[in-house]
Amino acid sequence: MKKADLSQTSTADLQEKLKEERNTLDRMFFTHSISPVENPMKIPHTKKIIARVMTELRKRELAETKNKKQRRGRKISYLKS
Repeated sequence: MKKADLSQTSTADLQEKLKEERNTLDRMFFTHSISPVENPMKIPHTKKIIARVMTELRKRELAETKNKKQRRGRKISYLKS
């Protein structure tokens, strides 16, 4: 999944994607401990996808927090005037 795809995806879909990828990674680790995975490079690839999704979710969380603080600041400035 590319960065542009993630930014256009809804937050609920990103959270669902994160759950799916974490489950996939857990299954890969379990399978890999019993017998080798066909393509062991899928493990780091899945970790990178998880990191990208978590980064996008955190970015949205920070943006939302910033917007709330700005709105609060505006209310106070109106009261002072």
